[in-house]
Formats: sequence, C-alpha cells, structure tokens
Amino acid sequence: MQMQRTIRSVIRGMIFTAGVTLAFAPALHSQVAAYGDKQMGPANEKSSLLNKIGIAQHLNQQIPLNATFTDETGKQVQLASYFGAKPAILALVYYQCPMLCSEELNGLTGAMQMVDEKPGRDFNIIVVSIDPSEGPDLAAAKKRTYLKRYGHPESAAGWHFLTGTQPNIDALTQAVGFGYTKIPGPDGKLTQFAHASAIQIITPQGRIAQYYMGVEYSPKDLRLGLAEASDNRIGSPVDNILTYCYHYDPGTNKHSLIVARVVQGGGLVTVLMLGGFMFLMFRADAKRDYRPVAALQRPATKGNG
Repeated sequence: MQMQRTIRSVIRGMIFTAGVTLAFAPALHSQVAAYGDKQMGPANEKSSLLNKIGIAQHLNQQIPLNATFTDETGKQVQLASYFGAKPAILALVYYQCPMLCSEELNGLTGAMQMVDEKPGRDFNIIVVSIDPSEGPDLAAAKKRTYLKRYGHPESAAGWHFLTGTQPNIDALTQAVGFGYTKIPGPDGKLTQFAHASAIQIITPQGRIAQYYMGVEYSPKDLRLGLAEASDNRIGSPVDNILTYCYHYDPGTNKHSLIVARVVQGGGLVTVLMLGGFMFLMFRADAKRDYRPVAALQRPATKGNG
C-alpha cells in the first residue's frame, strides 16, 4: 500500500506538471505570435522571408576551408587550421539567441558527456555565429559557459567559438545548406534570426559527413558519426524534422514558436496517458477492496437461510 501511495503521489505530481505546461503553453504561443505580428511586415513579406529557413543536407560538400573567422581570443583563423587530422562537429548559432541556440549547445554538450571521445584529442568543436555584429567577447563567454558545463577543462583546446564577417558567414552557411533570416528584435535594435537547429559532422578533409537535426542528439549516433567521419566516410540523409526558432502561420498571419505547440501537444498526451493509467490502477484497487467484503458476507447469508 505504501508503494501504491508513493506511485500515486509521483503520478499526481507529473499530472500537475503537465497541467502547468498546458496552461502556460498557449500564453507563450500568444506572446510570441503577438510579438511577431508587430515586428514583421505584410503577410507576403513574412512568407517570403520564412521560406528561406531550413536545412538542405549537402552531404559530401566541401566547406570553405579558406574562410577566415575570429576566434574567442580575437585571433584571425582560417577554418583550415582545424582540419587535416581530426573530424569536427560544426554548430551554426548566434550567441545572443534567446532560445534555440542554447538548447542546441546544451544538447550537444550533454551528448558529448556520454561518449568516450574527447574534444581536442579526438575531434574539434567549431561553433560559428551567423550574426556578423557579434564579437570575440561574446564568443569567449559562451566558450567558458559550455566548457564549464562539459566538466573537462583540459579539453579547452578542442572548443572553438568563432565570429566573422558576412561574406565568410555566407560562404559557410551556403556550403552547409543552413538557411536563416533576420527578424527585428523587440526594441528595434537587437537583431534576431529565424533559423532551424542542426549540427554537422565534418571529415578531417572538411567535407560534410552527417547531419543531426533538432536539439537532442543520441550519444550512440554521435559516436558513430565521428568514427565514420574519421575514416572519411559520408553518411546518409536523415529525416528532415526540424526545430525552428520561429514558425510563420499564413492562416493567422503571425509568427509563433513552433516549440510552444509541441509542448502543448506533449502535455496533452501526457495527461491522457497518466489519467488512463490512474483510472486502471484505481479500478483494480476497487476490485481488490470489494472481494474480501463479499467473501465475508456470503457465509453469513447462507447461515441465516
């Protein structure tokens, strides 16, 4: 009975959490939708801009190794300096991103914590900002954050956080097939970017070997991708199920966070599954409670007859 009470308490807590998710997801959706509606132009302009967002999988494409960027120390570097001996994981983000980019880097860091291969020793991590207005100070701050989160300070030489000029950013994003577009920030000054989330595995020769979509990455897949890239093997296309910062809904003529709808739907499924489980469990308990009483009453009924 104690175990059943504990299980019930846990389930009630999970239902409460799912309920809170359901309650707040519409508010989040409305807030972002309203923001997008204020900041963007006419509907046809929005649709045109958002059509630029996506990931085209350019497997076996050579990335521009001669492109020059600035690393987190302020030093000018060519991408070629990170290749030749080891594969690399490439992440295209921007450092002042309010949502998706941090989730992407969190997911990558979490996956790396569960593999034996280490940055610097077995591969490089190359994080490149798509915002030409960002500089090495922001890049250095991000490196400190994720190196600390990873928990292996000795791997610092394998982490590279870069910023660059628009022509070099364009050369890299076009080679990778990374489509994005600018969105004015809430104050009209801070530029934000609508983009999808993915990381790429790059061979030691600088060719794209594999794409991993979204913000959660399987450690097993990451390990396999790095091993294949080390041998200059090119992987296969993956399902193009993308996670976006912004999603344009032409029916409502608004921008909204696609993740808000996913969370809301997930919360509803959670409530339904847990509710069904609790119904079956309580029904089983009721049957067990009823049978002993019925068994005790039968002899008394027979004796009185």
